[in-house]
Amino acid sequence: MCLAGAQPGPKRQGAFWVETVTGSEAVPPSGRLKVITRGPVTLAGADTGAVEYTLTKKVKARNEAAARRLLEQFVLKASRSGDMTTLTVANGNGLAELLIRAPRSLSWSGIETHGGRIEVTDLNGAVRAETGGGAMRLDRIGGDVAAYTAGGEIVVGTVRGSARCVTAGGPIRAQSIGGEANCETAGGEISILEAGGPVRASTAGGSIRIARAGATVVADTAGGSIDVGQARGMVRAETSGGSIDVGAAVGVRCESAGGGIRLSKVSGSVRASTAVGSIVARLAGGEFSDGFLSTSAGDITVFLPSNLAVTIRARNTAVAQGVRRIVSEFPEVSVRMDGPLVVGEGAINGGGPVLRLTGSGGTIYIRRQR
Repeated sequence: MCLAGAQPGPKRQGAFWVETVTGSEAVPPSGRLKVITRGPVTLAGADTGAVEYTLTKKVKARNEAAARRLLEQFVLKASRSGDMTTLTVANGNGLAELLIRAPRSLSWSGIETHGGRIEVTDLNGAVRAETGGGAMRLDRIGGDVAAYTAGGEIVVGTVRGSARCVTAGGPIRAQSIGGEANCETAGGEISILEAGGPVRASTAGGSIRIARAGATVVADTAGGSIDVGQARGMVRAETSGGSIDVGAAVGVRCESAGGGIRLSKVSGSVRASTAVGSIVARLAGGEFSDGFLSTSAGDITVFLPSNLAVTIRARNTAVAQGVRRIVSEFPEVSVRMDGPLVVGEGAINGGGPVLRLTGSGGTIYIRRQR
């Protein structure tokens, strides 16, 4: 059915003729809503039993008569199939901005627009939003979120479910995601304050910052730094140009083509390598499996708990004959020359999993945690 309720006559506002259409459509309290349009959309949940809308149409025309003809081409229709209510803004040669208030209890809401920003707030169910170009903001969503834009930033506030955010160009920022977080941008930074589940973050150019993750983290960038504050699982981080900083984590796999690596309070399997930069690793007590730290241009400094049982095998390139570039605070580690290499080996606290340290052009420090 066609929804009506236009204000009488268009009004001139600057270069545009503007007409506003308002109306409402009853929907099941826990039903689904789909919106298909061609401009900006704002959808807000409220304590209401209907979908209430305001459609603002804008066109450029020489006079009021011509403006009326263009404005009449915008048609807003509603249809119902089962528990799905669909609002469609069809045709039109101009701008159409849609403002919607809908029942907060909707189980699912979907928005598709050919171009324009999307803002969705205060809904209990899942949300899927897609725009051909524009910024997106989603906040206070009770279900899963899927957000896609062909160009623009994505800002996520609080989402109780999982979130998937994809933009062809722009930053992605999220405050709190209850489940899994999957973020991808072709150019821009990614920042996630908290995620209750696994995190996957990928950008073709920009930094990645993940403060807290409830499970594993996989982060990669073609140019920028990676910073993971805390993860209750394995952290896999890769950057083609930037530093990597990992706080508490259960295992790490880090690789940088041009930047230092800093690991703090990590356990499990530890593997990190950089082509240019120093590595500082502070191992936590508890379980530890075989590890590997390597740099082609920089120092390696590893801090070991006094009670950690580990076997050290260190190799470093000597810059001059007789100059030892391996320094150990553990007497169990002996250092010797082996041709062009400086070798440090030893079993600390009786030995255990093997920690391999490989350097070139710097010094390897094996220090006791204090």
